[in-house]
Order: sequence, then structure tokens, then C-alpha cells
Amino acid sequence: MAYVVSSPFTLLSKKDQLSSLPQKHYFLHSFLPKKHNQINPKSQFKIKCAAVGNGLFTQTTPEVRRVVPQNKDNLPTVKIVYVVLEAQYQSSLTAAVQALNQTSKVASYEVVGYLVEELRDESTYKTFCKDLEDANIFIGSLIFVEELALKVKAAVEKERDRLDAVLVFPSMPEVMRLNKLGSFSMSQLGQSKSPFFQLFKKKKQGAGFADSMLKLVRTLPKVLKYLPSDKAQDARLYILSLQFWLGGSPDNLQNFLKMISGSYVPALKGTKIEYSDPVLFLDTGIWHPLAPCMYDDVKEYLNWYGTRRDVNEKLRGPDAPVIGLVLQRSHIVTGDESHYVAVIMELEARGAKVIPIFAGGLDFSGPVERFFIDPVTKKPMVNSVVSLTGFALVGGPARQDHPRAIEALTKLDVPYIVALPLVFQTTEEWLNSTLGLHPIQVALQVALPELDGGMEPIVFAGRDPRTGKFLWLMFNVIAGKSHALHKRVEQLCTRAIKWAELKRKSKAEKKLAITVFSFPPDKGNVGTAAYLNVFSSIFSVLKDLKRDGYNVEGLPETSEALIEEIIHDKEAQFSSPNLNVAYKMGVREYQSLTSYATALEENWGKPPGNLNSDGENLLVYGKQYGNVFIGVQPTFGYEGDPMRLLFSKSASPHHGFAAYYSFVEKIFQADAVLHFGTHGSLEFMPGKQVGMSDVCYPDSLIGNIPNVYYYAANNPSEATIAKRRSYANTISYLTPPAENAGLYKGLKQLSELISSYQSLKDTGRGPQIVSSIISTAKQCNLDKDVELPEEGAEISAKERDLVVGKVYSKIMEIESRLLPCGLHVIGEPPSAMEAIATLVNIAALDRPEDEISSLPSILAETVGRNIEDVYRGSDKGILKDVELLRQITEASRGAITAFVERTTNKKGQVVDVADKLTSILGFGINEPWIQYLSTTKFYRADRDKLRTLFQFLGECLKLVVADNELGSLKQALEGKYVEPGPGGDPIRNPKVLPTGKNIHALDPQAIPTTAAMQSAKVVVDRLVERQKADNGGKYPETVALVLWGTDNIKTYGESLAQVLWMIGVRPIADTFGRVNRVEPVSLEELGRPRIDVVVNCSGVFRDLFINQMNLLDRAVKMVAELDEPIEQNYVRKHALEQAEALGIDIREAATRVFSNASGSYSSNINLAVENSSWNDEKQLQDMYLSRKSFAFDCDAPGAGMMEKRKVFEMALSTADATFQNLDSSEISLTDVSHYFDSDPTNLVQNLRKDKKKPSAYIADTTTANAQVRTLSETVRLDARTKLLNPKWYEGMMSSGYEGVREIEKRLTNTVGWSATSGQVDNWVYEEANTTFIQDEDMLNRLMSTNPNSFRKLVQTFLEANGRGYWETSQENIEKLRQLYSEVEDKIEGIDR
Repeated sequence: MAYVVSSPFTLLSKKDQLSSLPQKHYFLHSFLPKKHNQINPKSQFKIKCAAVGNGLFTQTTPEVRRVVPQNKDNLPTVKIVYVVLEAQYQSSLTAAVQALNQTSKVASYEVVGYLVEELRDESTYKTFCKDLEDANIFIGSLIFVEELALKVKAAVEKERDRLDAVLVFPSMPEVMRLNKLGSFSMSQLGQSKSPFFQLFKKKKQGAGFADSMLKLVRTLPKVLKYLPSDKAQDARLYILSLQFWLGGSPDNLQNFLKMISGSYVPALKGTKIEYSDPVLFLDTGIWHPLAPCMYDDVKEYLNWYGTRRDVNEKLRGPDAPVIGLVLQRSHIVTGDESHYVAVIMELEARGAKVIPIFAGGLDFSGPVERFFIDPVTKKPMVNSVVSLTGFALVGGPARQDHPRAIEALTKLDVPYIVALPLVFQTTEEWLNSTLGLHPIQVALQVALPELDGGMEPIVFAGRDPRTGKFLWLMFNVIAGKSHALHKRVEQLCTRAIKWAELKRKSKAEKKLAITVFSFPPDKGNVGTAAYLNVFSSIFSVLKDLKRDGYNVEGLPETSEALIEEIIHDKEAQFSSPNLNVAYKMGVREYQSLTSYATALEENWGKPPGNLNSDGENLLVYGKQYGNVFIGVQPTFGYEGDPMRLLFSKSASPHHGFAAYYSFVEKIFQADAVLHFGTHGSLEFMPGKQVGMSDVCYPDSLIGNIPNVYYYAANNPSEATIAKRRSYANTISYLTPPAENAGLYKGLKQLSELISSYQSLKDTGRGPQIVSSIISTAKQCNLDKDVELPEEGAEISAKERDLVVGKVYSKIMEIESRLLPCGLHVIGEPPSAMEAIATLVNIAALDRPEDEISSLPSILAETVGRNIEDVYRGSDKGILKDVELLRQITEASRGAITAFVERTTNKKGQVVDVADKLTSILGFGINEPWIQYLSTTKFYRADRDKLRTLFQFLGECLKLVVADNELGSLKQALEGKYVEPGPGGDPIRNPKVLPTGKNIHALDPQAIPTTAAMQSAKVVVDRLVERQKADNGGKYPETVALVLWGTDNIKTYGESLAQVLWMIGVRPIADTFGRVNRVEPVSLEELGRPRIDVVVNCSGVFRDLFINQMNLLDRAVKMVAELDEPIEQNYVRKHALEQAEALGIDIREAATRVFSNASGSYSSNINLAVENSSWNDEKQLQDMYLSRKSFAFDCDAPGAGMMEKRKVFEMALSTADATFQNLDSSEISLTDVSHYFDSDPTNLVQNLRKDKKKPSAYIADTTTANAQVRTLSETVRLDARTKLLNPKWYEGMMSSGYEGVREIEKRLTNTVGWSATSGQVDNWVYEEANTTFIQDEDMLNRLMSTNPNSFRKLVQTFLEANGRGYWETSQENIEKLRQLYSEVEDKIEGIDR
């Protein structure tokens, strides 16, 4: 753990410095793998979940850190109790105490130490409290985990007055306040004016804190020495203590204990205990285990390096790759550095020069610039950097300063890898855990470094549970030290060198393997990726690389020709079903190249198997152009096998999948692999969630190849999984520009009728027009969404207005719905006009934190209305509000269009925005938006507010049209640093733009935010109101809902906050703004009963937000144990019933947070539906139950996900409603298969005793006007705006081959909804058939553009009919059957 301070005020000469370090003799055997931590190769692949002992992450006990003196001379005993975050101090402290006990004539010392994580265990915590009862001195350091900090505080507070000394080094303020040394205390911390306390006040800059503390520590002891008062002397001893502690060596700690016990332990008052001043080491510098000293100058270090006799000529020469390492000073000074030594030796053995730098503070950005960048040329002296600290570059575990880190790393401009040592687990515990890394370590040491642009979180060092107690031999205490994990160190070093090589190789030599996906496996699906026109994008990337000097020989002239060459095997007959085969790999060759091949046999039998094989060889599909190979990633392999899909845990990749990656790495010998688009299967293969071991499949498959991955900017959660599990450098691409859905056919006619009604309603023609409106609305199937009177019924003028208002409101909703039109092509940013809809939506949100009002609210104020009231009136169908909202929407679009037109050239491209904006944003009448609004009823809009808003929109416009997707890819391939940026929805968070950034998620402990909690309350209240209205005024007792990773990142935890608000609790943030605690809201404040929940977390949410799952589980269990009447607390009501029925305690019965087993994703219903490989709905429901019934238990968080199917079924059987969130315009219910894959509506109906179908709701927060609709309303809205909308399907058809697939996918996903919820109306299928099959012209276009996808479309229609989801005429079915055989023949190449 990096320590905040260290000070050089008695700096030693370099020779002394070395001799004061613990003397070490480096023998060869200390770098070789130790026997005891090897796994038996036979049992290697059957690692089971370790729910041992207390079910926590670590089973280590403080007893191994207890030293009890053999006090023969009856000397007074001084007892010391310490709590630290990491274990590197324990060996030093143990050695110090043992030395004192051998030499001290005045006292004997007893010591016991705790790792803060161990205090989660109740019995360990009790022992800790007991130890404090007779302790003299308490020491704490780096206690930054709130729930544990509070435990430490509670225990120490009880004994604080009795203890002789309490010393707490940098920790959370709550714990820092416990400090006391004589008259020196920090209990006023945070209130006092003194400079010392000001440091702990919340500051923007994390590292500034460390630096000011350093300055203070250097000067204070000198100043304090001359102040007479005791107070000053006590403060001086506190600062000296800090220096001893940061010095960390056994000598320093011995003197520290002598000083404190001599000064403060009453039994030793009057005895003079001599101690020496702290031995100080360099604050920052360069350290090498074989160097004679630490260096603070790179030139001196490199001079020494050049004289080394123990390395070969090549390593000393100028051509060796140079790797920079970032180390923690505390590991070096405490002598706990064998894991660092292993990495240095491994890199040198592989031919790389090493510059290992360290820092004592928490800010490594200075040392990185000072030691890694040549001061003269300003060029980097290293080719890649590996941080072995595991922390963010600036600020360590406390407050981070990411902009400062990014600035330093951008200057350095080399790949930046952050590897991790295990902190909270021993090696064995990590190996046995299905989760992998401890959640708190994931938050601190994986998520935070990602915000700096760090990648490849490889665990390179472990800890040994055995500690110094029994190993007194020659004081060489091998206590619980870090040890290198040799297989992991090899992986880390090879990958670091591979990244470094990208910086050094010439472009013409570099080999690139572009990997595309084919999902579901069908020729019509090669090159699937969300929102991306894959082949056009690859074509544009390759043209660019070719211009840049890469060897792309034989690249065809067009992207269509490229598709043909990859998809068709030229040697076979014209339309063979096979893809082009790039390589045939014999079984022998496969086995010799793939070290883990035998492990796959358990699931797939002997190679070659029947996937990607011709019976003798394994086949690699793809095509090579010069040094670029375009290959097709094999699929999971069990999509079409209903029995395999039922397995609760995912199996392993098949032989063909492994052969593909063996080919890329070992035969084609790629320098980098580029995975093209969102997303493939590599990162979802079984293995630990985070912190892979060598038997995790993603790690084995990717091997040593640098992985660059194009990922959709709006999907940060799955991008993060790709980063953590397949070591990807993820580069974001834009989703296609959104447009308004617009109106067509009958809907357009309706809109015209309504406008004529508005102008003629007071004449005699009113009733007549209304009856036309009613009959047209019925033809458009709007009668399901709006209650329409019978045709010909007499209705009053007021009712007429209401009917028209409601129909109008529905049409407006359809018209203004956002659609991504077409597919994105990499390197083609949208034109300015295409960006208008995006800007209109950005302008529709209030941004109070930036003091920006939304355009609709500014316009509504002009006519004296509040926009929220207008939204509500419009939802109710009040005609004048619907009309006003339409005018506001139109004026918004008009004003923004006027603004954008002024910044573009004739071609519609934005040119030099900055200059144009400056001239527009000048003062005066000529602002284009003012000119436009002056012609509308909103001419009096507030000019200042408008100017602020349009300045912001101008910035956004620059970002929308900027293009860095190709640039970033080239940077990555040249071994440069790719700037990190958040993923998410560009409308909510324009910082997502420009794309081409290395996507990261967010600090998982930062959600839910206060704003998310506010939005969540609105949605929950609307949901409860809606359910009461549909359900005779009764509250829902249980709601079954889904938590997605991506939408919680985009909305900063809104859906998580909804769950908390349903059960009636609120999140409490700590001093650092991290949420690790909740408290119940009183029933009075809640104003309704607490609603029970069944939470199904997606596999991705489970990986990214395991801390939040822990929080939710604690919250639900807390609510179940509240002493409240059961009719006011449904959680308690159901938990008591279930506890009795199952014979378990109430906490276990209140298990409500479920997901997949660790390392497995999705319920597989989507795979079954996409591949039509299911028999009946019951089978789909079994899949859901067997794969989604794994619970998280906050009482045993280390046990991972445990199967609790009975509790899951019982909890689901009480659900009155199912619920999901839609959070951004580009993904809706039928766009992706995830939504129906997680929908339990029909399943709940089967589990309920009364067999009643639960209500199904969808919250739509894609616009400023949040809505809660029923599932069937949402499916209809989706069908009208996408599948049946000419604007959408023509947009797709313009993308050619990929477009046909997108149309087919929407229909398949609609069938998925029929299967899981039964909420799809018959007319949706009927209209789709009319649109795509009855229209001859359309039919021929589909068939000729992508016959394989068209065949699937026809098959899906037939399947919808066969499964009873679509009733239609016999002739429609006959036509489809005939079409099916026609297209089959066409594909097989038979001409009748």
C-alpha cells in the first residue's frame, strides 16, 4: 500500500542506505516456483467454490500474527494491537518485536495484528475487542473501507481513554479522530483551523493531500523541537511515529516501539529507553534488487545497468525493449518485495530492460514523468509501463485525481498495464474462489485504474497464510509475505513485452488478425455487431491502414467484394453453405499448439469434434490479405442443443474455438488481434469473474496477443467485461445518429384528421371528423392503447376533445420516438444535419449541476407554464396540453436546426465550429435561434438561459462530429496510450464523445447517486400508482425486476435505487462519497407498505457491481428483520412464510438477490429462441430457473453465487408484477435479445398458486418525461416505430447485407416476447407479414440482398404461427412455405 509520506531529513549516503535495508542474499532458488502453491495438474480444472469456514473471502486468522513473550525476568509487558489493510507490515513488525524481546532489559513486548478484512468475521471481531481490553498501544493504517472503519472505530472508542497511545496513520477521518498521544489528539479533525486538520478536509485533488502532508512532515519536527509545551512535543512524536512507520524496516519499527512505550506507557515512566532517529529512504527513486543503492537519477541508473556483468550483451544494448515498472515503496522498505524481484527477473530473462521506479506518497504521476520521459527529447524512455501497485496512478486507495493521471500518461504515450497483488485473500482462497478477486479489491484496484486508462488486471502475486509465528529461524521471518505466482508473472511479462514490441516494429512487418462474429451461427449472420456495418467498417479501416504503410495485399475494390470473398468458399459450387477456409489444422498439430486441449474433452469429447471441423481437421474460417487476416470467431457451440442450454453453469469452449485462437497466435503469429464490434463470445467464456487464473478460459484463449476491441460507446458494462476477462484495449464507436420515428400510412392520415379537427371542431363537422378519427385509429390498432368509444356512439364535445387528445398524445409519442437509423461505419462521423435529433435530445434534459436549463422548460416558461405539468397533461390526453407540447417540440427542433445550419458548409459538414460559434455567440439579434423563435409564440424566451444552453450545445456538436475511431485504433496498434473515457448514453452524458476512447465504466462504489435516487422515486411512485389503478386499488406485494450493468452505469444507479426505494431504504455515502451502507426510511415517510422484490441481476451486473449486490442483500435482510406489522412490510410477511415453509431462518428466507453462477451469463432463453431449439415454454422456464437461481449472500460474501432454487421459486410465486427499465433511445425491447431473456412473466404465472398472470411493466426513462407503460404497450410502440416503420426499415436496407439481418433479428426478438410473456398482439405479426412478404418488391430486395437472413425471416413467421403466437389465413401460410423452399433452393444453388 503506498504510504502518504516519507521524508529525507537525515538522508543517508547511498552506502549507508543500503546497509540499513534488511540484508538479503538473492539465490537463484528464490526466483523459481515454490512447490507448495502448485495445483495438482489432474485436479486442475475442477476448481470448486470455496464456501469454507465462515463463508467470507479470507479465512486467515490473526493468531499467526501474535507474538507472546517468554517473560522470564518478570519485566512489565507492553501489548500492541494493530490493524492494517495489507500484510507487508506484519513480517517487519514481528521481527521488530522478537528482536526487542531478545535485547530489551526494561520491558517485554506482546503484539497481535489484524488485516482489516478479517474483522468482517464476527468471531475474529470479538477476539479483536478482547485484545483491546488489555492493550497498551493501538496502531491503525490505511483503513478506507467504511463498514470496517466503523467497526474499528466502535471497538477502539470504548478503550480509547484507557489506552496509553492510539496511533492512526492515513485512514478515513472517522478513524483518524481516534488518534491520541499524551495531549495530542485529532478528535476535532475536520472542525479545527490548524493546517494539520485542514489537510483532511474534502479536497478536489487527491494527490495534493499527500504532497502537503509530505511538506508538513519534513518541517514540523524541526519547528516543534523548539516549542516548550508538552502539546508540541506530543505532536512531534506523532510525526516521528509516522516517519518510523513509513520507514517500515524492522530497525525503524523497533525504535518506534521503544519511543512510544518509553514516552507513554505508565509502567515504564522514569526508565530511560534509548532510541535512534528514523532511518529515511528516498521518497521517490529507482530500485533494482541487484543495484548497489537506490537512484534518484535515471542516467546514473542506466550507467550502472550498462556495467552489469550478470546479463548478456543484448540486454545492455540499445535494441532491447524497455519496460517501466511502478512499485510501492512500502513493499521495498519492509523487505516484502520478492514478488517485485520475480517480475524484474522474468522480464530480463525474456530480453527486456527494466526501469523500476517507486514513490512513497500516493501520487505516482510526478515520478512517472521524471524517470520515464527523457528530459531533453521529451520522448518516452520506456516502450510500455506496468504498475505493480494495483492502485490508481494518483491518490491510491483514498481520493483519486484521474485527470492528473491521464495528463501524465498522455505525455508518456505508451501502453499502461495495471497488474495486482492479492490484498484481501491468500493465494489458495483466490484459486478456489469462483468470483476471483475480492469485491473491494475490484473496486479499488481494478475499476479505479481503468479510469486512468489502465488495462490487463492480471493477478501476479499472492499471499501465504502462514506467518512469522513459528519461523524464528535466524529472524529470517518468512511471514505472510507476498509471493510471485509464476505462471501469472510469465503471462504478465510476455504481454507487457508484446505491447512494447508494437511500439518498435515497423508498420509493414506488423501482423493483424481482425476477428468478426457470427451469431447465431448462420452464413447470413457473419459480421454481426451492435449498430455497426461491420464489413464496410473493416473495408474503411483496411484502406486507411494500407495508406499508412501496413501490408494489406490483395484487398478487393469494394466492401461487397470483401463480403463475398470471406463468406463464399471459392472452390466449392457457387453458393456453398461453407465459409472460406483459411487453414486446416490437424488434430496432432492442434494438441501440440493448445496446452489446455485435454481440458475441453470433458465437455466436447476427443478433437476434432463436429463443430468447425470436416471430421479430420479443425477448420479456421477467414481470409488473409498480406499481413492482415480476417477470421470468423466460432460460436459458443451449444446454441442449437436444448439440453446443453439447460445446464446451470456454462461449460467450456469447444475444440474449434480453441483452434481459432491457437491459429491466430501461433501459426499466423499476430502482433495484435482486433475484435470487431459488440460483441463476441471470448470474454464470456467460463472462468473467474475478475482476476483470471491460468485455468480460466478467456486467459488461455487470448494467450499472449495484445487485444484491441471496437465496442459500442453505449455499452460500457460489457466493454468492461471484455477489458477484465480478455485483457482488451476497448475503443468506443458511435451508435448511428438517431432520428425521430415520424409517421406513415394510417398514422399519418390520423395526424391530418386531428389537425383538421382542431381547426373545425366548433363547426358542425366536429362529430363527423371524430368518428373518422375513431375508425382510422381502430384500423391502426390504436384501440389497444387508447379507450375508444363505439363507432357511431353519441359523445359530448368535452369527451370528443378527450378522445382526440388521447389519440393525438399516442401519435406524438410514436412520432417523436428516437430511432437509430441505419448502421454506423467506423471513421464516418455523422453529418451535422444527422446530429440534429441527438442535439434536440441533449437539449431536452435539465442539467442543474452545470446550471443549464432544458430547451422545453425555457420555452414552457415563456407561455407561463411548467414543463412537468405540460408533460403530465399531455399524458392524460388534455388536448390543449398535447398541442402545446407539440409546438414546444417543433420549436426546439426548429431553433436547433437553425443553429446547426449556421455552423455547416454546403455539403452539410460542420466546419471549424469554434470560429463559427464565436461569431454566432456574439451578442445581438442575429443569434439564429432567436431569429427562429421570433416567428413563433415563444418569441419572449429568456435570452441568457438560451445563450448558456446553446454554448453547451455548441460544445456537444463539436464532439458529435469529431472522429477519432480510426485514429485511436492506429495509436493502439503503434503501441501508444489510448485516452480513456466513460461509456454510456451520449445524450445523458456528452462526455462519452468523441468516440475512439478506451471505454471505462465508473467507480462501482459511487452508485446510486442522489440524483439517481430522486429519479428512482418518481418511477417507483408511477409504477405503484399504475399497478393500483390496474388492480382494484391494491398495492403490489412483490415486484420481480431485472438489474442491468449498462443501464446502471448510464443512469448512475437508477434501477438499483428503485429497488432500494421499493423496500423503503436509502443509501448513505461515506466521506469519500462511496455508498457502502443503507438505513431504513420510516413507514410514515414512505407513506405506503414496503414492497417485496425479487432481483435478477444480469451476469454483467454481477461482475461489475458485486459490492452493490452485497448492499442490496444487506438492505433486504435488514428490512425483513424490522419489527413492523406484516401488512405494512411485505418483505417481512413473505420471509416469515418462506422461513416456516422451508424450515430455515428468516435471513436466509429473505434471500432476494439472484443471478447466474459465477463466470456464466444469461438464461440462454435468447440462444434457444434465436436458434429455434426449444420444444415448449415450460422448457424455457426451466432454463431460466436452473441458470438464474444463484443467490448472493451478504453473510457469506466470499462463497460466491450459491444455488438457492427453492427460495427463488417461492419468492417469484408471490410476484404481482414484473418490471424492467429502458434507459436509452438506441436500445429497445426488440433490438436485443437480453430483455426477453430475463423476462419471467409467464414463469411467475406458472409458479403462482392462483395461476394469475402478473402485470408486466416497462419504465421508459429515455426522455425527460419518464413513463411507466405495460409490456404490451411497449411492444406495440416498438413495432410501430421500428419493425413496421418505413423510415426504419428503409434505413436498414440501405446498409445492405447487414440491414436484412437487423430486420430479421427484430422479428425473432418479437417471437421471444411471445414465448416469455405472451404480450404480443396478433396484428403485429400480421402487419409485418404484409410489409415484408406480401409486398413483392420488398420480398425480392430482401431475398437478393441476404438470402440466408431472409430464409430465417420466413422460418420465424412460420414458427410464430406454428407455436400459436400468430393466427392468420391459410393462404399466407402456404405462401410462406413455398417461399421457404424457393429460398432454400436458391441458397443450395439449384435452379429449377
